[in-house]
Amino acid sequence: MSQFHKLNPFKSPIPSIITKSSTSNPVHSSIINEPGSLNPLTNLTTLLSFCAKTKNLRLGQTIHASILINGFLNKTSSFLNSLINMYSKCNQIQTSRFLFDNSSIKDNVSWNSIISAYAKLGTKTSYGEVFQLVYRMHRFGYAFSDYTLSSVLNACCFCVDDNCFYGRLIHGFGIKLGLDFNVVVATALLDMYAKSGCLRDAVRVFEGFDLKSKNDFMYNAMIAGFLRGGLCCENAREAVRVFNEMRRMGVKCSKFTFSSVVKACVGNGDFEVGRQIHGQVLKNSLEGDEFVASSLVDLYSFFGEIDDGLRCFEMTPKLDVVSWTSAIAGCVKNGKFENGLSLFYRFLADGRKLDEFIVSSVMGACADMAAARTGEQIQGYALKFGVADFTVVKNTQICMYAKSGDIDSARNTFQETEKPDVVSWSVMICSYAQHGFAKESLRLFELMTVSGIVPNQITLLGVLTACSHGGLVDEGLGYYETMKKDYGMAANVKHSACIVDLLGRAGRLEEAQRFIYDSGFEDDPVLWRALLGACKVHKDTEMGKRIADKVIELEPHEAASYVLLYNLYNDVGKKKHALEVRKLMQDRGVKKEPGISWIEVGNTVHTFLVDDRSHPISELIYSRLGELLAKIKEISFDNEKLAFYISETEQSGTVRMSHHSEKLAVTFGIISLPISAPVRVMKNLRVCSDCHTTMKLISKVEKREIILRDAIRFHHFKDGVCSCKDYCVDNEYFGTTVGVLPCSWTFEPITLMKNRTKVLKMLITNIHAFRLCG
Repeated sequence: MSQFHKLNPFKSPIPSIITKSSTSNPVHSSIINEPGSLNPLTNLTTLLSFCAKTKNLRLGQTIHASILINGFLNKTSSFLNSLINMYSKCNQIQTSRFLFDNSSIKDNVSWNSIISAYAKLGTKTSYGEVFQLVYRMHRFGYAFSDYTLSSVLNACCFCVDDNCFYGRLIHGFGIKLGLDFNVVVATALLDMYAKSGCLRDAVRVFEGFDLKSKNDFMYNAMIAGFLRGGLCCENAREAVRVFNEMRRMGVKCSKFTFSSVVKACVGNGDFEVGRQIHGQVLKNSLEGDEFVASSLVDLYSFFGEIDDGLRCFEMTPKLDVVSWTSAIAGCVKNGKFENGLSLFYRFLADGRKLDEFIVSSVMGACADMAAARTGEQIQGYALKFGVADFTVVKNTQICMYAKSGDIDSARNTFQETEKPDVVSWSVMICSYAQHGFAKESLRLFELMTVSGIVPNQITLLGVLTACSHGGLVDEGLGYYETMKKDYGMAANVKHSACIVDLLGRAGRLEEAQRFIYDSGFEDDPVLWRALLGACKVHKDTEMGKRIADKVIELEPHEAASYVLLYNLYNDVGKKKHALEVRKLMQDRGVKKEPGISWIEVGNTVHTFLVDDRSHPISELIYSRLGELLAKIKEISFDNEKLAFYISETEQSGTVRMSHHSEKLAVTFGIISLPISAPVRVMKNLRVCSDCHTTMKLISKVEKREIILRDAIRFHHFKDGVCSCKDYCVDNEYFGTTVGVLPCSWTFEPITLMKNRTKVLKMLITNIHAFRLCG
């Protein structure tokens, strides 16, 4: 008991505040000796309740001294109960327990007070103490009340592995005592069963009450219970149903009700109902509550209406960290990177402390913009505020480095992660796959399974992508079967597209077509477009025409299908048919997205289009590019040549191909960056075979590492070799085709490039200003 020495009122020496005489104690003179004062017992218990609410430990100790000096402690248990409550509320649970254990006048309230105090601590040890105290209480013959059972049921949710078993035991006690239809106990039972994963038992308890007996606490507990295991559609619908019943019965909804039911609308995918509930929020004047506002931001963000979500955010007078996180994450999810980073700047300007979720969201924006330098500065802030080691931050950091083309830093981050979860492994597996390191991706997957981590669908998508990019047909088919048989996962359209691409690139076109019909996704254009791309690679015009008709029927305004068919006809020399496809595009008003490449140098992002001469140093770029092309023509590789195709329908086709956007961006990088620095270029479309060959040769003659990200994957060019081993290259001359394989990442569309430099400059400037301010 040495830890209680300073606060022990029963042993000497006791605190000096307790040893003061009654005449010098201000509490004594004002409460006990003042003529006409109320009952001192009532006054002291009232003051102790005040101390408990305000957490005023010093005043509570003073009152404790008054009780001891005047000999009130052993007269009635009310003082003992008030002191237990006061000390527990002031985080002095050891003192509360000492008073409880050394008292001879304990009653039911004393037991309930100490049990409740331990239950509210929320630790595994404290929950164990709850069970020990309940056992002793029952053994000594004290009666359980609804307050006792509710405290114990709360402990059942967390303290033991088989919490439903112990919860049912307490439920049985409640039935025996006739408390099973007590609203307080029933609400605690609902919460316990829902948190323990026994949702059916929670529903039975809820349905056991007639409609008139249910209050708002029961309804709120049931709605929250449906949403506790995740936002699955069926449970979300049930939550909305309970909310509708609550409204019909005239039960008043609170902020917790609206916060939960708005989340249910997200899980149910019902935007209109969500908007109607927003109207009810306004009617009840709860739009200013931070919990409700965060749910509304999530609702509008989920359905792509982030502007309305930001209006809800701005209308909230008291913003907490959850509100800021919802708004920033919503902006990032909807591609509003500038808004998200502006909110992050406001967050820092308000002097708020970063948490791991804010950092993860902002670093996710840097990942989508492939802004590694800005992401590194965010990482520095994470280190400063002590949140850099959280797994959720590490996961986003891996993604940020990988999407920026720095696979080595991504690997180092993964290795530094102390407790990698399934997301950590999945992100790293997908990163290896997108960078063309198929064998590393598969080795990491095997290590993951050996480590006991159960993969999810994203993990298997990364594995299948690695097999597809690496041309590992047998391995890919094997993992596909493993996913279904060993892990019980149903393949989605992305998994199926990987298999179609895998079979198609291997020349097994008929087998790929049969797979589409057997997959259950025969009406999805992504699979047929993947097969059309394979027909182009193997120059199968007959099947290609059939597949093209199918995919154009499914998506008549998607340019990629027309481009693939056009290139297929051009490859086999059917120029007339190719021109007919182009005319069909023009007649239907289908336009191909222009290719654009960009490179970040310093604080500026430089963008290039084909044959672009708008750059300030365009003359130097074209002169240097001409020198590079002349130099690489002088060297030769086995079976390696530049594929300068000339289209009869385009004038100066060779010149335009020599001036593709990625060639201009790489040339600018070679001019502007040090020799030791890799040249990282991003492109919104697929890289053509001519540019691919050119990059290999430039990396050879210039002894530079070139990293090129296209719409499908990363290409690492070094010493004349690409990481894709020429497996994922398109021969094309009608522009550049979009990727047919749906990878596990979402690369940034061209429209987001307009504000990229503005965003990066803004964030870098603001972070620099904060750094100067300390």
